[in-house]
Amino acid sequence: MPPESCCAPGRGPAAVALSPGRPAAPADPAARRAVRDLTYIAGGRFLMGAEDPDGFPADGEGPVREAVAGAFRIAPATVTNARFASFVKATGHVTEAESFGFSFVFAGFLTARLAALSPSVDGAPWWRAVSGAHWRRPEGPGSSFADRHNHPVVHVSWHDARAYCAWSGTRLPTETEWEYAARGGLERRRYPWGDELRPGGRHMCNIWNGDFPTRNTRADGYAGTAPVRTFRPNGYGLYQMVGNVWEWSADRFGPTGPRRAMRGGSHLCHDSYCNRYRVAARTGNTPDSSAGNIGFRVAADAR
Repeated sequence: MPPESCCAPGRGPAAVALSPGRPAAPADPAARRAVRDLTYIAGGRFLMGAEDPDGFPADGEGPVREAVAGAFRIAPATVTNARFASFVKATGHVTEAESFGFSFVFAGFLTARLAALSPSVDGAPWWRAVSGAHWRRPEGPGSSFADRHNHPVVHVSWHDARAYCAWSGTRLPTETEWEYAARGGLERRRYPWGDELRPGGRHMCNIWNGDFPTRNTRADGYAGTAPVRTFRPNGYGLYQMVGNVWEWSADRFGPTGPRRAMRGGSHLCHDSYCNRYRVAARTGNTPDSSAGNIGFRVAADAR
């Protein structure tokens, strides 16, 4: 992962799991509860991608091309800490961040002592590799998600997300599905609500406000993650398709290599260096990577 990105650096080469098959119906009652609110999307033809002058052509955002999304279902919000906790309780799953013993955390969220003990990333000193950081301890030892049950689960790898999907009888959305859903029925717009970032001065998503990485004014109400159903939903009733946390997709980021595509940007994105909170924007990371701004939402075939 390029260090200038608002996503964390990758862990390096990793084995890639098998391509997803059709998920089985979940047997666990908690798993069934986790997916019964999926929103049906009829699908259709749309213009995918963008050629924005302030975009990132090297990311493969363009060219603008006609794409077809078949009918599918998608979660109105990203998976929360509470739902991920149900999955872990039912399965005993150990995340890759827990197995590796560390994950990437934004330095501004750390205590001075922990920041001093945690190595920074070359070229991106705002990222620290924090020992003991994982989904239960999002800012490392001494932290907790106790007051964030309805916030997105973070520090989950692509493999962790796939494991959750296997338990819940869902799958990760493809990039085509994700972008079609994110647009909410709007054609060729930058954001899920239109072309203006703050229409009428209203904050529509959770991103960095101020001077990155030293000063966040919290003008949108949040320094870190926000509850998953914050801000207005888009035309399909889907919440925070941009901002808050990056979302894993099912697809590879490029035609070769292990990296998987992520969509939507995060609360650390800022237009001074990373305006990837646009619906056409994308980035990638190795499937074993995790950070405090990476989560996921689930999808499923249409019934």
